[in-house]
Amino acid sequence: MCGIVAFYGNQNQVLETLINGLKRLEYRGYDSAGVAFVVDSEIKCFKAVGKVVNLQEEIQTKYLENTSPKLDQNETLQNNLQNKNEDKNGEKQPNSVGIGHTRWATHGVPSIENAHPHHSQNKEVYLIHNGIIENYQEIKKMLLAKNYTFYGQTDSEILVNLIEFHYTILHRETGTWDLKKAVLKALSEVRGAFAICVISIHETDRLIAAKNGSPLVLGVMDSQFVLASDATPIIRQTRDVIYLEDGELVDITGGKYTICTFENKILEKTVERIDWNDEQATKNGHEHFLIKEILEQSQSVVDSCRGRLLLEEGNVKFGGLMDVKERLQHIERVILLGIGTSYYACKLGEMYFEDLAQISAKAEMSPEFRYKNPFIDDKTWVIVVSQSGETKDTIEAIKEAKSKGALVTGIVNAVGSTISRITDAGVYNHIGPEISVASTKAFTSQSLILLMHAILLGRMRTLSLSEGQELIQEITDLPAKITETLKIKDKVKEITQKYHESQNLIYVAKKYNYPIALEGALKIKELAYIHAEGLSSGELKHGFIALIDQSLPTIAICTKDSVYEKQLSSLLEIKARSGQIVAIATVGDAEIGEIADDVIFVPKSCEVLSPIINVIPMQFFL
Repeated sequence: MCGIVAFYGNQNQVLETLINGLKRLEYRGYDSAGVAFVVDSEIKCFKAVGKVVNLQEEIQTKYLENTSPKLDQNETLQNNLQNKNEDKNGEKQPNSVGIGHTRWATHGVPSIENAHPHHSQNKEVYLIHNGIIENYQEIKKMLLAKNYTFYGQTDSEILVNLIEFHYTILHRETGTWDLKKAVLKALSEVRGAFAICVISIHETDRLIAAKNGSPLVLGVMDSQFVLASDATPIIRQTRDVIYLEDGELVDITGGKYTICTFENKILEKTVERIDWNDEQATKNGHEHFLIKEILEQSQSVVDSCRGRLLLEEGNVKFGGLMDVKERLQHIERVILLGIGTSYYACKLGEMYFEDLAQISAKAEMSPEFRYKNPFIDDKTWVIVVSQSGETKDTIEAIKEAKSKGALVTGIVNAVGSTISRITDAGVYNHIGPEISVASTKAFTSQSLILLMHAILLGRMRTLSLSEGQELIQEITDLPAKITETLKIKDKVKEITQKYHESQNLIYVAKKYNYPIALEGALKIKELAYIHAEGLSSGELKHGFIALIDQSLPTIAICTKDSVYEKQLSSLLEIKARSGQIVAIATVGDAEIGEIADDVIFVPKSCEVLSPIINVIPMQFFL
């Protein structure tokens, strides 16, 4: 996932802000990085393949080498930049602009040429871009016919040259440079998803940004502004932000900003306040964000439930759903939409709704949903699950569901995100930022909130008061059980050492824990880069069992629940073929040790909440 950061403000803060912002975006995954910024009416551009530290070294060698000692990975650029950009009298420098980018290769291999920022043929315009320009080939043909040449293989380079093409024509016609008009003209000719930031050598006090399908957030200070793919790089500067909508452009110049549509209609946008702080977006002494966020799950569960549990009523209360409560009384079916980890939470939610609310429920992958023709009417409740609230395929699925009259609500973590704005109503996770690429605390929060949705609908239908009270009490007790489960960290690490050379893994479970097997396999693929399959243990006889041997370990969820005996039978089949088994089992289970090679014990919990406990060993098993 590419990352964007841009800054308009004091010249001696531009490069530091860009580099620090790119570091905050490293969690998104990338293969190259670059920056372009204005200094003394010139645009300096530096790129590097690999990590942001490589970019820092490139800047140090080629730009800062005569003014300061070499930077290492942990130093900031502040002192270096002050030496470079302040005059002999220490006078404050004027406003300047800069753009930075981390790229994940799509069009073209990872290379300096394909890294962002991209410059136009005449180096008049520089651009960073997230997304895909679908019609870039036809635009490229037009530009080639106009004698444009290209140095890389990206669609982004085509776009920056299209902007320069119109920029030059407009200047020829009017005698003035107008970057905003050139960008608007270019965007009227492209198809696809994008978030872009653009600067020009002719207007060095101007920064243009636009959004259509890819996220973009504007951080607002007095006369300084930060733009980024999400709020993570912004929070260090300000907590006041504006979330740009699709089809909107922001023009920053003269210490002020204006926002307009792609049709150049001026808009008045509300400045919103981010509800988490810079400290929450840092590692706080942990080795990496993943382990930090796994260990935060006791608190994130508390935060997800705060003010929402009604023990005496055996029910839950979501302020975000109050306006649609009447419609919920008449719902006849539930569709849950997500992708990746969020989809597996939806698979769990599917079972929650059917068991607790006695209603037809189905989890759907959002990228496929929009291309199907599902039965949807005004008695359909579509629940959309997304940590970021910016998942493009899920956003398109929402539009499809709403066009057919469904009630569409969201479960998102990012306040002010696109999904939170385009759904009819919704619920926030309230768990603070999740920086790691691999979702952990968001998954447990999503699963729990879906359970609470099922309780809410169930209490409107067939779920009794006593059943509701029992579930609410179990949820109340959950944080303490998670705290106890987190203590297995070192035990899991010890076990993983035995299997670290395995190139394939199978995860098996049944019923509520089947989505957890899928999620566990996904985590291994995301972070260990090895093949893993998640499956229902009932699938073993249908092909998978033929693969089992000593070289293919099985991670099995076998906690005490209604399908415990059936799961034991499946493990015996694996053992009969000399398969190695790591079992996740309930504390006190003596029987499992006779079958499994290794056992990870977790606290006993009620069956519907056991997946939220059992997923934690999966998160540690890396």
